[in-house]
Amino acid sequence: MNNLRYFDFGSSKSFFLLVARILLIVLFILFGLPKMIGFSGTVGYMASLHAPLPGLAAAIAVLIEVVGSILIILGFYTRPLAIVFALYTLGTAIIGHAYWSMTGDAVQMNMINFYKNVSIMGGFLLLAVAGPGAISLDKR
Repeated sequence: MNNLRYFDFGSSKSFFLLVARILLIVLFILFGLPKMIGFSGTVGYMASLHAPLPGLAAAIAVLIEVVGSILIILGFYTRPLAIVFALYTLGTAIIGHAYWSMTGDAVQMNMINFYKNVSIMGGFLLLAVAGPGAISLDKR
């Protein structure tokens, strides 16, 4: 049992952390840019979700999903931003995928999306603990 050896990421650890940062953020960039470009539609969507202060909620969404995503990819203030993203993802899960208050066909899809958000939160918490790696502005 003591002879078991685990894969040692060694010098490639920073590369894997960079790839993980990019993969974790792709979803936010893909959905954040349209929110920014069609901002008035985003405000309307926030209002339809009964988000408090829909204009402010839309601005926060764009700021986090676009600006925050770029900063995570660059590895700038990675640990605190990872915590912000984890909390933001929890908020979007509760506001956007409240499957417990739905009926019919909407329940299953929103439950899946809710728990996908929970999984993404786990990725951000791991990033907060692991840090961005050497390929980042935080390490320069």
